[in-house]
Amino acid sequence: MAVPKRKQSRSNTRSRRSQWKAEIPTLVKTVENGKTVYSLPHRAKVVTDSVGTELFMEYKGRKVADV
Repeated sequence: MAVPKRKQSRSNTRSRRSQWKAEIPTLVKTVENGKTVYSLPHRAKVVTDSVGTELFMEYKGRKVADV
């Protein structure tokens, strides 16, 4: 494991941490049964029945997991 040779100052530590920025997630807009649905790309989505009970998860039209 690497060990720093010297202590890093507070200002250097904080300026290094301040470079991280949150980014807006990219959403994909789809229309399902007349409703506009926004979802994250390349993620499995939960399939529900008409009552709202979660049935399973699907990806690219295939069942991938039970909920």
